[in-house]
Amino acid sequence: MTGVLPSQAIEKMFQRGEITLAQPLVEGQVQPASLDLRLGTVAYRVRASFLAGQDCSVADRISEFEMHRIDLTDGAVLEKGCVYLVPLMEGLALPQDVSAVANAKSSTGRLDLLTRTITDGGVEFDRIKPGYSGPLYAEICPRSFSVLVRPGMRLNQIRFRRGQAVLSDAELADLHQQSPLVDGTAVIEDGLGFSVDLRLPGSDLVGYRAKPHTGVIDLDRIGEYDPQDYWEEVHSTSGRIILDPGAFYILVSREAVQIPPAYAAEMAPYLAMVGEFRVHYAGFFDPGFGHDAAGGTGSRGVLEVRCHEAPFVLEHGQVVGRLVYERMSALPEQLYGAGIASNYQGQGLKLSKHFKSPR
Repeated sequence: MTGVLPSQAIEKMFQRGEITLAQPLVEGQVQPASLDLRLGTVAYRVRASFLAGQDCSVADRISEFEMHRIDLTDGAVLEKGCVYLVPLMEGLALPQDVSAVANAKSSTGRLDLLTRTITDGGVEFDRIKPGYSGPLYAEICPRSFSVLVRPGMRLNQIRFRRGQAVLSDAELADLHQQSPLVDGTAVIEDGLGFSVDLRLPGSDLVGYRAKPHTGVIDLDRIGEYDPQDYWEEVHSTSGRIILDPGAFYILVSREAVQIPPAYAAEMAPYLAMVGEFRVHYAGFFDPGFGHDAAGGTGSRGVLEVRCHEAPFVLEHGQVVGRLVYERMSALPEQLYGAGIASNYQGQGLKLSKHFKSPR
C-alpha cells in the first residue's frame, strides 16, 4: 500500500533486517508513524556542516573535517555554536520501493537544537533515497543553549514512505469537510496554512525569546529548569511583535490543528516572500495529533521562529507556514496521545518538556 508506514510496518522492517540496530530497541522508540533515532557513543567536532555528496561516505568526510572526537559514554557537553556529527545506533537497508525522511523531535526543536540526518552518498539533509543501505548520522548544532547528551538520547526521528501519498489541495479540502482539520477557516494552498497567534486569551504574553547567555541543559532532566533562567517573556498588546535578527522565539499557531488517524502531516515553511524568517525546526505531526483532544478542539502548533537578515514585524493572524498532509499506508495500531505518554497533546504556548511550567 502507498503511503507513510505505520508503527506495525516499522516493526516488521526490523524483522526483515531493513532497519539495523547497534543496541536493542527501547520502549517508546517506535512512534505511530515514525522511529526515534538514538545517539551513539562518540561525537565528532567538525569544522563545518557538510553533506557526504554523491559516491562519498560520511566517514571520509569526517576524516577531512574532524577537529576532535568526544566520548559520550559518561555524558558530554555539546557547546553552543559548534557543529558535531554523531553516528546513530540505527542503520538502514531499505527496499527499492521505500524512502525515508527525518526531522528533529519536538523537544529538540524547542531548544533551538539544530539536528539533521545525513547519509553516505547523501546530497540533501533529512532525505533518504529508496533502497539506501548504510549508516545514519546526526549533525547537531546547538544554536541557543549548550546541552549535555549521552548515548541513546533521541533527538531526531525518521519516517518511511512507500510511493507518494501527499494530498492535493482538492483532496485536502474534501478531508476538511469530512473531518475539520482546524477550528476555523481552512486556508488551503500547497497544504493547510496556519498563522501566528499574538492575541492569546486573557494575557498579553504571546511567546518566549531565548536568552543569549545561559547554563547547560541536561537533556535527561525533565521539568527541572526554571524558564526565567533561559527565556525572556514576549508580551504584546497590539497584536504585533518585532523579530530581532538571530534571535530565537517560541510562539504558537492561532489554529488548533487535528490530524485524523489515517493521515500524517509535516510542517513546512510557507513562502520566503512573506518574510525572512524560519518557522519550524521540528516538523512531524503524527496520526491522532489533536484528534479528539480535550474539548474536541485540536492542538495548537508550536512555532520555533528564527529571524534572518533584518528586523521583521510579525502581525497577529499572519500566515507563516503550512501543513502538508499524507495518507498512511495503514492505520497505526497506536495513535498520538492515546496512552503513549505524548508530551504535547492538547498543547498551547508551551516550552520544551525540560522546563517547569512558567509561574
